[in-house]
Amino acid sequence: MHKTATKLADGRELVYYDQEFGAARNAVDERPLEPSASLSETRLDPVLGEWVTVAAHRQQRTYHPPAGECPLCPSRNGRLSEVPAADYQVVVFENRFPSLAPDSAAHVTAHEDDPLRTLRPGTGRCEVVCFAPDHDASFADLDEAGARLVLDAWTDRTAELSARPEVRQVYCFENRGEEIGVTLAHPHGQIYAFPFVPSRTARMIGRAEAYRASTGRNLFEDLVAAERATPERLVLRGGHWTAFVPFAARWPYEVHLYPNRRVRDLTALNEAERAEFPGLYLDLLRRFDRLFPAPAGSAPNRTPYISAWHQAPKDGGDELALHLELFTVRRAPGRLKYLAGVESGLDAFVTDVSPEAAAERLREAAAD
Repeated sequence: MHKTATKLADGRELVYYDQEFGAARNAVDERPLEPSASLSETRLDPVLGEWVTVAAHRQQRTYHPPAGECPLCPSRNGRLSEVPAADYQVVVFENRFPSLAPDSAAHVTAHEDDPLRTLRPGTGRCEVVCFAPDHDASFADLDEAGARLVLDAWTDRTAELSARPEVRQVYCFENRGEEIGVTLAHPHGQIYAFPFVPSRTARMIGRAEAYRASTGRNLFEDLVAAERATPERLVLRGGHWTAFVPFAARWPYEVHLYPNRRVRDLTALNEAERAEFPGLYLDLLRRFDRLFPAPAGSAPNRTPYISAWHQAPKDGGDELALHLELFTVRRAPGRLKYLAGVESGLDAFVTDVSPEAAAERLREAAAD
């Protein structure tokens, strides 16, 4: 992997990632952009003990632009975008409308003395990861070398962002499909570098620590071993990775992908694990697309999904295991899983598809 860092017109950082050295990455951003100020703040919910980010300045962010005005396509034929180069393989840049930003500390004053109204600046960082220059492509369209380059970019960003003093946890994820809420159709994901440990991560750490205290073993190591030994929820089993539908899956079709060797984060993967990941992950994404075949003569189906890496925070969380969670809100052809009142209001999920049946469907969705 070769990386080239540069700056956009308003001072934001942009990094090109290429499979080999030699690509010309010296294009200059010629747009007349002024630096913007982030007014993000994080507020602590005194009842749940969870941090909520308030980023009112994001109301004016780009929303469903025409394909010819996509800000994630390369700059070509006089049309200037967020990517100055006329082509790229993978590119990462600071979000123009970030939920979290380092300069929030210069514009927001912390309030720590009132336990009912604890407020801090929304420091941290939000980045956009463009997986390919083709506007109409998808991650599943990448070859294994392209998927490996994205993995290398995620790993590099995890290392760099974790080193920032204000960052507690790095979260790499992709949302695909309008049904999920995606507002830019170009194949891309995001990275959030949080100044706090999100509540779900904190809950996982707490459960793992309690499991260690009661059994003397690691929760995630036992979980992966149990799923590899029992085929009913297993989807894919590689030499270094295992993909399975969780026993208590929340979503109609949900798969968790773990390295067989427990590691804290992406930076701890070894070369054998990195080499095997692209093929398995692309297989999973393509199986999701085959779950709901498109009618004959229509465009190929693209199942909406969220795909997210769960990594340990940089301080603590030693019992946590790196893993990827992939799920879709589609429960049947033409039907979406909408959160019911008990789910949105109480986090008490009710699933419409049994995990065992979902795993069987995904196994059947292998390529011919």
